[in-house]
Parts: sequence; structure tokens; C-alpha cells
Amino acid sequence: MRRLAQTALLALIGAGLLHTALFTDLYLRYVKEGLRPVLIASGVVLLLLAAVNAYFDLRRPETPEHAPAHEHGHDHSTAPRVAWLLALPALSLLLYAPPALGAYTAAHSNGKPVPTTARERFPALPATSPLPLTLTGFTQRVQQDPTLAIKGRSVQLTGFVTPAGSGGGWYLTRIIFTCCAADSQTVKIRVYGADAPPANTWLAITGTWHPAGRLGTKTAQAALDIRETHPMAQPVNAYTDDLPLTPS
Repeated sequence: MRRLAQTALLALIGAGLLHTALFTDLYLRYVKEGLRPVLIASGVVLLLLAAVNAYFDLRRPETPEHAPAHEHGHDHSTAPRVAWLLALPALSLLLYAPPALGAYTAAHSNGKPVPTTARERFPALPATSPLPLTLTGFTQRVQQDPTLAIKGRSVQLTGFVTPAGSGGGWYLTRIIFTCCAADSQTVKIRVYGADAPPANTWLAITGTWHPAGRLGTKTAQAALDIRETHPMAQPVNAYTDDLPLTPS
């Protein structure tokens, strides 16, 4: 790989990062929203490096044709050809949007451990009905709240459909990024009372806790008996466990 090509590759990667982070929301398929400034800064640095390389290349006098290009049997004027593989992720940032993580990933990944909440830290639930909750918050109330405040309450949750496998049934699911796609984890709520919609369908569902196990303990199943289901658009930042959004 000649120096001119190396400079072009730096510029291509930098432009790809800036395109993804500045002009689209596609970066959210790779990293958390808070890392956007880091991607922008990285793109700027790579473009500056490309510009500096190009400047010095233009100022460098041409090497005479008779000058030796090899030393001890090695050509130091080029980088290994395998370096061209770096162009593939750069081009993908500019030309190809990878599919979002979804039901396939959720079905083959371990569930996200739900944080343990101290008994005294469960505040009283508001009287809102249906009560909007995150999937994590619902699971905590079902398995850890000694006041059993979730019993009989109509709740609203949002997520996408993941088939439960050979046993049938389905889950409402969220994939959560701790930092980036490589460390993603899932949180699932088992759904009862309706046939499974197509995998990856985003839904807002309303229902009540499905009695299974002892409420307020780890034996309680994080599950819901459906009363209403509304399709919704996938949120822009899909890799969080946010409170329910308005279906659209």
C-alpha cells in the first residue's frame, strides 16, 4: 500500500466516522449515545492526519528511479497488502447500514442481570393506569418488592418480540448497551394471552402480572397477561431500557 493510498484510507475512515456520527443515527447501532462526541473527535483526528500526510507527501522530493527500493530483501516503500482490508469497515460506514440487533441476538444471548434494589428503596407507585414501566423496573417490582405493589396493577411496557423457541410463546425484549454492541445484554418479559406477532415487531403492551411463583421473591416469573397490544415504530435509540413511548 503506497503512502498516497494510506492517506486516502485515513481520510476514508475519518469521513465514515463523521458521516455516521454527525449526519445519521446509525452510530447508535454500534455504541451508546454518550459516545457520539468520541466518534466525532476520532473522525476529525483521522482527517487531520490524512491532511498532514498529504501535505508532507507533496513536499517530499521524488525518489530517483535508480534509488534502491529494497533493503535486506524487504520492500519498505509499501505496507502489507492485508492493510487494504481496513477499507471495508470504512466503506461500510459510508455505504452500508448494518441491520439492528434484534430477536436473533436476544434469543442467543444471556439475560441481563437485574440489579438488586434495597427493600426500603421501592417508592410508592403512582396511581396512573396503565402504569408505564421499563422491563427492568417491572422485573424488580415482581421479584424484589416486599410491598407487592405490582399485584393487580395494569402496567404498560414497550419492546420488540422475541420468539420463545421450540416451546412456543414469546417475550417482550429490550437489548441494552453498557458501552457498545459487543457488550450488549437482554432483558425479557414472558407474554401470555396472545399469539406471537412476527419477530422483531415493536409493541406497546398493557396487562397485569402473570401469577407464577411467589410475588416479591426470585421465584416470581417476570411475565405479563396481555390486555391490549399496539404496534409502534422502533425508537431511534433502541438499545436502552426506557420508559414506554407513545405508539406510532
